[in-house]
Amino acid sequence: MVSGSKRKASEEAASPESGQQIIKKKARTDSPVKEEDGLLKKPPLRIVPFPEKPAVLEERRGDIEFRVVNNDGAHDSFIVLTGLKCIFQKQLPKMPKDYIARLVYDRSHLSMAIVKHPLEVVGGITYRPFNSRKFAEIVFCAISSDQQVKGYGAHLMSHLKDYVKATSPIMHFLTYADNYAIGYFKKQGFTKEITLDKSIWMGYIKDYEGGTLMQCTMLPKIRYLEMGRMLTKQKESVQAKIRAFSRSHIIHPPPKDWKNGVYPIDPLSIPAIKESGWSPDMDEMARQPRHGPNYNQLLHLLNDMQNHSAAWPFTQPVNRDEVPDYYEVIMEPMDLSTMEEKHEKDLYPTPQDFIKDAMLIFDNCRRYNNETTPYAKSANKLEKFMWQQIRNIPEWSVSIYNESFFFFFFFFFKKHKLIFPSSTLPIIIDPGTYIYCSEGVFMGWRWIGT
Repeated sequence: MVSGSKRKASEEAASPESGQQIIKKKARTDSPVKEEDGLLKKPPLRIVPFPEKPAVLEERRGDIEFRVVNNDGAHDSFIVLTGLKCIFQKQLPKMPKDYIARLVYDRSHLSMAIVKHPLEVVGGITYRPFNSRKFAEIVFCAISSDQQVKGYGAHLMSHLKDYVKATSPIMHFLTYADNYAIGYFKKQGFTKEITLDKSIWMGYIKDYEGGTLMQCTMLPKIRYLEMGRMLTKQKESVQAKIRAFSRSHIIHPPPKDWKNGVYPIDPLSIPAIKESGWSPDMDEMARQPRHGPNYNQLLHLLNDMQNHSAAWPFTQPVNRDEVPDYYEVIMEPMDLSTMEEKHEKDLYPTPQDFIKDAMLIFDNCRRYNNETTPYAKSANKLEKFMWQQIRNIPEWSVSIYNESFFFFFFFFFKKHKLIFPSSTLPIIIDPGTYIYCSEGVFMGWRWIGT
């Protein structure tokens, strides 16, 4: 068992054979490229600044250290594990405290902790290795709330990757992430696309309701503590090749017409701009936002729906082999993974477009399944949850309940034979509860089947 191992950013991880052996990192210098006869003179080498994260600087100064500990009975290990337990219990309030304590102290789990002197824990990761199956499950990951702006989380994950690769045959991580952690894990190389065969991990990792399963596959030749520096060098190499052909660094004198004062001119009248191939349309395209104004809010809504306990029947398309006649009954199939793909392609410019597909999921489910089945009940629960979340977004209230959107709901009312008085005009529709009529009274509607 590993216990009390200390590692610094300037050190290599210990190999499985060497136990506590530490290999010092060699100093790296960029040697100048020699010029060859007959070739064009290459641009001079540039010193590329690499801003270190506060976490790296603190580790280099000895202010923090990274320890790998488990419940081996040692006094220091117990102190570090207790510190980790307290941080996890504080930062993960939805997790039962006794459950956190049980796993942190479990001897089959390992933890990597960020420790300040004297044995003050500021964050860490608890994981369970499955060496024979070549993957590990990250169970808990948290940084103390007052230490979350120093890059501790990214540096901790880099340490963990290098350590696990060097001391075990493990090359994959699996974890369940909540909505707030998905962004962090994506930055650390995790993805929602699980390529690891289910037979390897199914039944071995803990399944958390409301969490998103994510996977990270490590590259054997990459040292993750040096990844930032490596990417900076690669970026500079690409930019150097661009500079060899680009003329963007050339400074041109101002137009002669501006000698007596600056005034608006046609940009294409300047020879250098015209030669560059620039056009006003290109400038307009460059200023356009990457995603629509509703992208982030729709993404949060979709993630909330995917993580809801009632979403299990709708996460993936219906399997044609398991339900042969489904696509004979349902002509417009829809599911949450398809909605995620459409959302990534910006195919939901408005909330109405998003809700239309979501309603299609619920409508298809109720059409194919009897209302007493778990599937139909899950559709009702998830639809109710969706509308609750939408009502919490005030800026959508006008766009969703405007006149044009009324016709969209009118289509569903007509399709599902929802009866309401024809003499009154609904001006606000709250699905699942009431129709608000122009007379100022609430008229209930009823479901009479399809």
